[in-house]
Amino acid sequence: MLRIVNLCVAREEIRVLLDVSLLVDEGRIVSLLGANCAGKSTLINTISGLIKPTSGKMEFEGIDLKKLKPHEIVRKGVVQVPEGRKLFSRMTVLENLKLASFAVYDERGSKRAMEEVFHLFPVLKERMNQLAETLSGGEQQMTAIGRSLMLQPKLLMLDEPSLGLAPLMVNEIFKTVQNLRDLGKTILLVEQNVRHSIRICDYAYILGNGRIVLEGKGEILVQNERIKEAYLGI
Repeated sequence: MLRIVNLCVAREEIRVLLDVSLLVDEGRIVSLLGANCAGKSTLINTISGLIKPTSGKMEFEGIDLKKLKPHEIVRKGVVQVPEGRKLFSRMTVLENLKLASFAVYDERGSKRAMEEVFHLFPVLKERMNQLAETLSGGEQQMTAIGRSLMLQPKLLMLDEPSLGLAPLMVNEIFKTVQNLRDLGKTILLVEQNVRHSIRICDYAYILGNGRIVLEGKGEILVQNERIKEAYLGI
């Protein structure tokens, strides 16, 4: 579904990503792991069209993403849940969800997507008239994921969805990611929470200093003691 080949990104003349190549197959969870400043968020922001690469290829279902603007990429089905959620805090849950649906101009699809969001997150239906700023951290993350689902994504990119959450809610968020995969969604998961993301992913890439330093099935990578210590921090 997503094919990236030898992607390079420079910011203020500093090379942030160096010849990054990865594949995301349909219906799978692919984890992108690495320490802070490894280039994880830069990569998904580049896929989203928010950062322009200096060289390399980015194709989604055979379409050259480099030729598209960010809103066009969203309409192709590539949707990001940003780090820090980025909700409209003075709007209600329902308003946050509805706002996203305007980007796809599909009233029937939006109604169906809203039903799916409330089925996946029943608490959001209970809180739908509550301001986003009054929600707990976990409820805010559910709203952020729900907002992205209103866009009917083919590829869902999650940037640090467990960041700042209590351990119990972290477990719930990762269960949600698995549920989305089981519902047929394709997911690119960017995380520092290595233990959880390795456990649920179908395949993993490890970024170090802007390069893919290792890749493979999660259960294989996590068994290697050298890899665990050097790249995964566990």
